[in-house]
Amino acid sequence: MSAPPGSDPSSPATERLRLLSCNIVAGASVGRYSDYVTRSWLPHPGKRANLEALARSIEDFDVVGLQEADAGTLRSGFVNQTQYIAETAGFPYWSHQPNRRVSRLAQSANGLISRIEPSEVIDHPLPGRIPGRGALLARFGSGAQGLTVVISHLSLGPEARMRQLGFIAELLADAPHAVLMGDLNCAADSAELRELYRKTSLAPPLAPPPTFPSWRPRRAIDHILVSENLQIDSLWTLPQAFSDHLPVAASVTLPSGLQQELRRAA
Repeated sequence: MSAPPGSDPSSPATERLRLLSCNIVAGASVGRYSDYVTRSWLPHPGKRANLEALARSIEDFDVVGLQEADAGTLRSGFVNQTQYIAETAGFPYWSHQPNRRVSRLAQSANGLISRIEPSEVIDHPLPGRIPGRGALLARFGSGAQGLTVVISHLSLGPEARMRQLGFIAELLADAPHAVLMGDLNCAADSAELRELYRKTSLAPPLAPPPTFPSWRPRRAIDHILVSENLQIDSLWTLPQAFSDHLPVAASVTLPSGLQQELRRAA
């Protein structure tokens, strides 16, 4: 976990936690399917401006999870996009988990950006027929009042997702307060997520907003899931489309013990 030199982080929330998750497709502003070829896999002059706009939009959040952030290869102009967004938005802590690499052209990463200092950050590779998926786990505080956050981007196939969510369920099985957020590539009521709810304290969202494709959202496949002892007050998408996914956001009320633990960690 890294902090920009000389940073002066604003005070994070303690009664409520403001969470945001977004698949940023390496900073590409995707407005139609053909843009995947012309903007996602190639260096593009608009990517830096798009990242800066995203950074401005996340300034009011406490913990941000990114998926498909480029880890610093040719397609991003050799910019670590998680670091760039964190520093541009004035966040003091960031970490990333590089995953699948395509020579020197591209390497996607899960990213964590936070105003609260984590006590631990761990990279976990996820099972799958094709390697390259991961779960980035961060703990805030410790003991019975700590918070565990997992950021992940799951596979397209349901069988692979079932195995991957089974692995994540093991990570979160004993977590007193848990959050899973990311591009899960499935609906909140899918068989694989129902199995996750059964094995963990995570609860299904009441009304998950559609996030994909960003130019005509029809599918709710990006999620922020929290354990039953946390309360989601509101769940929404940001109106700006920074990629082919709309960012999904949540405001979460925290129990008093967790509030005190996060104050100590802040």
